[in-house]
Amino acid sequence: MKFNKVVVSIHAHPDDTEAWCAGTLKLLKNKGYKIVIVTVTAGGMGGIGSDEANTIDIRREEARKAASVLEADYHCLEARDGYLFDTEELRLAITSLLRKYQAGIVMTHLPMDYHVDHRVTCNIVEAATIVATLPNVPISEPAMEITPLLYHTAPLTLTDPIGAPIVPPHFFVDVNSVMDTKREMLQYHKSQQTLMKVMHKMDDFFGVVYQGNKDYGTMVGVEYAEVFWQHLGGGFQKDPVVQDELMEFVRKNN
Repeated sequence: MKFNKVVVSIHAHPDDTEAWCAGTLKLLKNKGYKIVIVTVTAGGMGGIGSDEANTIDIRREEARKAASVLEADYHCLEARDGYLFDTEELRLAITSLLRKYQAGIVMTHLPMDYHVDHRVTCNIVEAATIVATLPNVPISEPAMEITPLLYHTAPLTLTDPIGAPIVPPHFFVDVNSVMDTKREMLQYHKSQQTLMKVMHKMDDFFGVVYQGNKDYGTMVGVEYAEVFWQHLGGGFQKDPVVQDELMEFVRKNN
């Protein structure tokens, strides 16, 4: 089987891709992959001092600029931030995008992520991806030949919604060589610095993300790392494509 060299990163909010997997996306781009970044919402609740409509405009533009660093296409599915539901419309929209780009790899949140919008996004993406090869899906794009591989990215910490530890990641990616790119992308999301001070009492949201990458790196003996789980359940292929493509950067926590 041949998986196309296209990665579609689908997360709930602008800044999620940048926070959780931008370094790995840069490494894959360096290997010749096309990168597509999708946000299910525009993050309209994530504004302090601006109303929902204005916040949406700000965050869409932040996301577009961040995606441009990787020369990535950016799409927003325009669901409502904070009030995200798993709907047929969103499932079909994501399947349509996967078929349009002939995705080989899909990345999204964990099913046990701390944030409810993240968990809902994971459910939508899993459901939309698993039917990508089925001809009866009621969209105009023809069915794919191979179901894309599905990978899950880390939440803010390696804990579930009630604070219990999440099972160890399947693998870590050494992103030290591409941290400048990750920082450049995340720095576009300036609106979230103020939000995180209010919502999470974080004085420096970006710094917290980078410290998380350092903490993950310490677990496997590198300076900075991102972490992943491959979706190995029924209906999905098990080929370790990301692990093989990035073999020189992949680490395991033994």
